[in-house]
Amino acid sequence: MAKYTGARCRICRREGVKLYLKGGRCYADKCAIERGSYAPGQHSVTRRKFSEYGEQLREKQKLRRSFGLMERQFKKTYRAAEKMHGITGENLLLLLERRLDNIVYKMGFASSKGLARQLVNHGHFLVNGKNVNIPSYIINSGDEITIAEKSKKLETINKSLESSVRKGAFGWLDVDKNAYKGVFKNIPERDDIATQIDEKLIVELYSK
Repeated sequence: MAKYTGARCRICRREGVKLYLKGGRCYADKCAIERGSYAPGQHSVTRRKFSEYGEQLREKQKLRRSFGLMERQFKKTYRAAEKMHGITGENLLLLLERRLDNIVYKMGFASSKGLARQLVNHGHFLVNGKNVNIPSYIINSGDEITIAEKSKKLETINKSLESSVRKGAFGWLDVDKNAYKGVFKNIPERDDIATQIDEKLIVELYSK
């Protein structure tokens, strides 16, 4: 499957917001956004004004890139959100939040979403006692995520757990660091998801 292999700080600079793609570096003074939020490129010190379409596209790109998805994956998730009851934009955000790789990251088992995806791909996590190696696997209320016994000594996981306090707590997650496990207690409401994304613009883009 295709994936982005370029500099991740360039993505944040392009979108003008901090997308937390590089783990601990995003919380330090070394963060590219902290040093200057102008876009990459020789002539990008000043940001140009976008058209209506441009604003919609940038909003979609911010959300897609913050979860590390390629266009095909993102569009597939959007189409699934369309078929659900409720508001499409909110459904999209909730589906992305419920991805296994995102839950692993927010539980503190990985320092970045990219690392979380890699760890899931390599089979380091169990969902309700069964090994799941699909990053896009959707977690449901009451699901328990545990680190495989063979993986509890991994330095990357233990370092992430030590520094996970920086990410803050999420009311819909219950994490027991000592037991290397966490529970997805319930599906959060839209207001519970702290994001700078205006999902209505994304719906407008795909509705054209």
